[in-house]
Amino acid sequence: MSEQRVLIVGGRIENVRKAKEQGLGVVYLQQPGQFTPEHASLVDAALLVDYTDWTVTEPLVAAAHRAYGFTSVVTTTEAGVEPAGRISDLLDLGGVSHEVAHLLRDKLSMRRHLAAAAPTVSVAAEEVGDRESLTAFGARHGYPFIVKPVDGIGSLGLQLVESDDQLDEVWETITRLRHSDHQFARFFPLERFLMEEYISGQELSVEAFTFEGRHVVVAVTEKLTYDNFVELGHVVPARIGPADEEAVVACVTEFLDAVGVGSGPSHTEVRLSERGPRVIESHNRPGGDRIRDLVEEATGFDIERYTVAWPGGDLPTLEGRPAVRQAAATRFLAAEPGRVTAVEGVDGALALDGVVDVDLPVEPGSVVQPIRSSWDRLGQVIAVAPDADAAVALCEKACAAIRVTTTPDPAE
Repeated sequence: MSEQRVLIVGGRIENVRKAKEQGLGVVYLQQPGQFTPEHASLVDAALLVDYTDWTVTEPLVAAAHRAYGFTSVVTTTEAGVEPAGRISDLLDLGGVSHEVAHLLRDKLSMRRHLAAAAPTVSVAAEEVGDRESLTAFGARHGYPFIVKPVDGIGSLGLQLVESDDQLDEVWETITRLRHSDHQFARFFPLERFLMEEYISGQELSVEAFTFEGRHVVVAVTEKLTYDNFVELGHVVPARIGPADEEAVVACVTEFLDAVGVGSGPSHTEVRLSERGPRVIESHNRPGGDRIRDLVEEATGFDIERYTVAWPGGDLPTLEGRPAVRQAAATRFLAAEPGRVTAVEGVDGALALDGVVDVDLPVEPGSVVQPIRSSWDRLGQVIAVAPDADAAVALCEKACAAIRVTTTPDPAE
């Protein structure tokens, strides 16, 4: 067995594969239903529990550490960042602390922290209390403003409040969503909500990796969204000018310093407003939606591999930003809500030159929901091309070749 072992919290099977490819032993902490025969063939040990329950996780990882002596703890999944921080603190493993991970997970705490530590990269924000708190925030900060869950992800529950005429409806939605039993409610409960100033402008994300306090931006990603803010695609590199990119990188560097990210990956979402870039939210993990794969296709830098294996010591430190060698884009597939009756055109889309992957897990009998959050999207296409415009166009062409036919679901 390897002399160096890593404790991996959750995440996709590629986490484990890449750690093994780098010569690391793996102790795997995962939800029981997510463990597969391939995991069993790769890991040294598996702890199959609800790792978000610290009363269960703490004694198990302490015992596993005594038995297997792992030297780092990592995660690439949002549900794993706070448990990984707790484990790092408990065992003094030197990763991102629970305090920092919680600051990034709790959007209200992050805004309050930035108000003192880095106000120029943030916006005004307050917690929703009663119905009148909405009125008061609109009077103080104007319209439009945003209402969203403090602990939410995937744009679920996010509302744009454009005038005081909407406030009754907004309050009714908050009341309905609080304690609602959505599919990931165990990990991301919709209980507390916050209000924050609306930031207009182009949506971007900055993918970075921090080496002992030194932040290296590896890519700036452009986001494409539906009207309700759910992301419908991404492209690397973002189509922005050098001055704007320099400002975005400076904004995110200041932000990462302010919140105390000292090592590992980060995915920071920003908007390029007329007042300059402003941080929307951030995560001490690689970006979702397979942005990590876009970054690797565009630059050759595998942020997922670095996340799981750099603490083990065999990967070289990145001295500067990797050069862009081609553009990479993804576009999400959609269909009319209802029950799927046919899926056609996937092979034709995959045959297009430059299409890297079509990930479409639906099949006849699957149910298509209206697009209310990222979880309602059907699948995605990934493509590469010489430049961003061509990569986006190729994704659109591939999506147009795929037909997901539905019929209204009588159960609805």
